Amino acid sequence: MPKPTPLNEEVTFEDAGVIGRPIISKTDLKGIITFVNSAFCKLAGYEKKELVGKPHNIIRHPDMPKAAFKDLWETIERNENWRGFVKNLRKDGKYYWVEASIQPVFDEDGNKIGYISARKPVSKQDKEKYEQLKK
Repeated sequence: MPKPTPLNEEVTFEDAGVIGRPIISKTDLKGIITFVNSAFCKLAGYEKKELVGKPHNIIRHPDMPKAAFKDLWETIERNENWRGFVKNLRKDGKYYWVEASIQPVFDEDGNKIGYISARKPVSKQDKEKYEQLKK
């Protein structure tokens, strides 16, 4: 049996040791990472210093359709919350699935200053449904 290549090898929340822990990141208005929590780092396989200051799409998996991110950006730029399934790319080339919820962040004067995203595991059924939609 051929050995799976990293792009075909999934890492789960369990594998990364982040079951029951929130996966959080914040970005500025252009999608540059300003904060990641330690659970995000463990799941993505990066150190904080490798992520902060970089575009959030550093973890974008090539399987993800551009249309999904177009919808995401259009939604959050309208100051609405976005929720969806995302396949992300780890530093080691493996991948992981998340159900992401993204919303705008405002300062005390009501000015939008960035975005915050919280992620949780995707159920096996939802992953299978999403994979079928792509075909």
